[in-house]
Amino acid sequence: MSALTLVTPQPGLGAATDLSADALDYGRAALSENTMRAYRHDWEDFRCWTAERGKSSLPALPATVANYASSLASAGKKVPTIARKLAAIRFFHRGAGEENPTDNAGVAAILKGIRRTVGTAPRQKAPATVDVIHALMARIEPETLQGRRDRALLLLGFAGAFRRSELVAITVEDLTFSDDGVDVFLPKSKTDQEAKGQSVAVLNGKALRPADRLKDWLAAAGITSGPIFRRINRGDHLTDEPLTAQSVALIVKKYADAAGLDVERLSGHSLRAGFVTSAAENRASISRIMEVTRHRDPRTVETYVRRADRFKDHAGDGFL
Repeated sequence: MSALTLVTPQPGLGAATDLSADALDYGRAALSENTMRAYRHDWEDFRCWTAERGKSSLPALPATVANYASSLASAGKKVPTIARKLAAIRFFHRGAGEENPTDNAGVAAILKGIRRTVGTAPRQKAPATVDVIHALMARIEPETLQGRRDRALLLLGFAGAFRRSELVAITVEDLTFSDDGVDVFLPKSKTDQEAKGQSVAVLNGKALRPADRLKDWLAAAGITSGPIFRRINRGDHLTDEPLTAQSVALIVKKYADAAGLDVERLSGHSLRAGFVTSAAENRASISRIMEVTRHRDPRTVETYVRRADRFKDHAGDGFL
């Protein structure tokens, strides 16, 4: 059995071969599908790296992990990427009942040195604020099926502050329309890993009218059940295949490029960040913003608020 199959999220349970298939399935479910996919990819990368150097990947020595982290930094990998790859090593070692090689003073020292050398400041993507959304809308051809889909996707993603994975997973059955807008039920999300379900109230408003644009798309496409956002082939032909999370980023960049905006600074996350920033600029309270965004930590939202307010009541106002 490959080490890649030893997936057990709890320490002290022994090797995966001692567990039933059901136990392993529940163990895998402790982490999101995206996290597990990243861990498997990172683990395979570590296995290949150690194999090329004649080192053991499971169990791995702390020195091996330290050298691996150093090689990643030298290759230009960012600190968050390195940290995630070490988390994957820790995960697979604990799942196999082996001692965690990342929990070592020498490895910690190497990581601290990497942080001091490489830096930890994340490269922020630009928020797609309401002005940006209007610029994107101006580049959409609403008479085509693809144009109606893209308009509904961008507006719903922005107005509901949805993550890319949440947006493409929405189905007709998750929607409840009203005079005020549309309620979108999320059976599961990043902040709801136990699948209790969350409901997002998307206000129709007076300008962008995301709920109306969503209705237009569903009626034009004839979608009455299942995923609401689907691939469209050449010739404007609708398919049954749902869009992927990556598709959201590509659609954002497509219209950003057409609008003459900085494509490199915009991504699928820009829709969510744009709502928070626009709400903060509109003086919405953090608690009201969090009702839509479903952030668990208000400090995350405060970062957007501070960024939006950085020129308001400036210390230099009055003498600069």
